[in-house]
Amino acid sequence: MKSSQEKALARLYRRRVPPRQIYTRELIEAMTALSYEMRRELAVLINRSGQVVTVAVGDREGLQLPPTKKREAVSRLSGLRCVHIHPMGGGLNRGDLVTLAMHRFDLMAAIETEGGDLRNAQLWLGNLAPSADEEGNLWRLQEPQSVYQGEKFDFETWINELEREFGEQAGGVKVETEEKAILVSLVSSTADETALPYRLEELKQLVKTAGAEVLDSMVQRRDKPEPAIFIGKGKAEELALLLSERGATMAVFDAELSPSQQRNLEEILGVKVIDRPGVILDIFAQRAQTSEGKLQVELAQLNYLLPRLSGRGTALSRLGGGIGTRGPGETKLEVDRRRIRTRIARLGEDIERIKEQRQAQRKSRAKQGAIVVALVGYTNSGKSTLLNALTNADVLAENKLFATLDPTTRRLYLPEAGTVLLTDTVGFIQHLPHQLVAAFRATLEEVTEADVLLHVVDVSHPDVLEQQKAVHSVLEELHAEDKPTITVLNKIDCLENKGILRRMMEELPHAVAISAKHKEGFPELLAEIQAMVNEILLHRYQR
Repeated sequence: MKSSQEKALARLYRRRVPPRQIYTRELIEAMTALSYEMRRELAVLINRSGQVVTVAVGDREGLQLPPTKKREAVSRLSGLRCVHIHPMGGGLNRGDLVTLAMHRFDLMAAIETEGGDLRNAQLWLGNLAPSADEEGNLWRLQEPQSVYQGEKFDFETWINELEREFGEQAGGVKVETEEKAILVSLVSSTADETALPYRLEELKQLVKTAGAEVLDSMVQRRDKPEPAIFIGKGKAEELALLLSERGATMAVFDAELSPSQQRNLEEILGVKVIDRPGVILDIFAQRAQTSEGKLQVELAQLNYLLPRLSGRGTALSRLGGGIGTRGPGETKLEVDRRRIRTRIARLGEDIERIKEQRQAQRKSRAKQGAIVVALVGYTNSGKSTLLNALTNADVLAENKLFATLDPTTRRLYLPEAGTVLLTDTVGFIQHLPHQLVAAFRATLEEVTEADVLLHVVDVSHPDVLEQQKAVHSVLEELHAEDKPTITVLNKIDCLENKGILRRMMEELPHAVAISAKHKEGFPELLAEIQAMVNEILLHRYQR
């Protein structure tokens, strides 16, 4: 850009527009001449007082406006109108509508001019509407007019009337504090299309468990994620419009985003962006009840947030990052890297002490000859319900994801083998954040040190095979895949497809079909546990 062009752009800030007008002829003449000379789009943002507060120049990728502060009241717009020049012709395009929706501008004005001549130039006007039209659009587009007609447009009266409409629409509407989310998933051409609905449903349940309302979902079919923003640029613009149309406050991605992808998406979308690991961490933060659980969750959160500290997006604003902004680690978002690393080191030491305490407990059990049976499985597969039914315990058992976070141990009496210890553990899930696996290693050692595993499977779930694979994947990560295992095919009372049950019973060794809720199949399960425990005891005596 030439020095003379930079000075001309700076002079635009000195222009004043009467509050009753969209623009002045002098302003658009200066803008048009500059835009034509630079062969680039040029835009100004004007506030209600008529001051030019922002001047933006486009590039080959288009025109990018800096973030603007949104008004909090639902009946108010941003207080800024955008006037921009299209030097190559064309009226309001999709990108303009995305920008209008993202920034909640009072008005979007595009001047279509070719050759820098305003005599034949046309003015296109668009604005947000309080409610959707018959086609579902939340904006209104006016018929094109000459730029000189636009000078006579009574902007002040018009904007007051528009805000009155917004006020009437918002009147009597209950202001809700619950966050509202749009789900986003990327599917490759080789992916199993039948698994997509189950995956989206699981993400929906995760988001609901975290405390947000799911309004809609969006899927893009793309073989590889876009390095900068994960999804394609056009899809990101489409998502920005959908977020605005539905009044969503966040976008939740069914994948792990890099810190830069998360920041870039927040800049484009203008709302919080959370990935799947972030949602799971948020749920764990809610579920942690014991000091041990809270320490482990905080460590996982800090390890997740550390590489994201260089960003300035919404996810790292004070108390603004998660769903409901809760959790032991939430107040650590604005401390510097050095203090975060110091805190991580201290948490690691605390968890190491917990690990030593658990090892001492296990040694004590081993001296007493106790057999430990650990319940493992996908989250919400019925592990806690089974523990309660077998031991007459009163452990919290809810139809929620990750209802159990802290391990619970109860005694189970077997007629031939005597008493064994039955331990309920945290549920697994597909793409379990590696930060959680690392932080909860002290807790998950209950699995690695157990004598027998009861792998509880929700056989009624449509995606049961994928859930089973996810559990095996975590067990492999814990080096516990070779443990003596009984596969407990639970929830047969909810099963519609008996074929999958027969197939799994035939293919899996030591498989037992039960209903933990109705205590159906318990004699067979107890007999299987008894046989496996007897085998372990026999092996011990032989040594």
